[in-house]
Amino acid sequence: MKKSLMLASVLLFASWTAAEESPRTFIGEIGDSQCALNVHSLTRSHREMLKSKSMGGTATDCANYCTKYLGGHFVLVVKDNVYHLDDQQRAQPFSGRQVRLTGKLDAKSSTIHVVDIEPK
Repeated sequence: MKKSLMLASVLLFASWTAAEESPRTFIGEIGDSQCALNVHSLTRSHREMLKSKSMGGTATDCANYCTKYLGGHFVLVVKDNVYHLDDQQRAQPFSGRQVRLTGKLDAKSSTIHVVDIEPK
């Protein structure tokens, strides 16, 4: 009985781990950590920065400015969730844009290991 219970636990854990490692599709905006994580934005968006026009006139301008000059990095913003991206090079061409991103989520670090990004 103990062996059966232990084997069932191991199989359940293995299937749960495998499920977490499967690529998922996320739809959201490639933003920057400065705005998305309230470093300088009260609304977790580019709104304040775009009003001031100090970082450009579009979400793309703002995200690029924040990553280039303010120490931010590209993130994926999906509603109220912010996910770090392990491949900044692939994210950069889509900054400020809505995308369909496929990747493997590391839930502990809220990091997506990017497999593919395409415009939505």
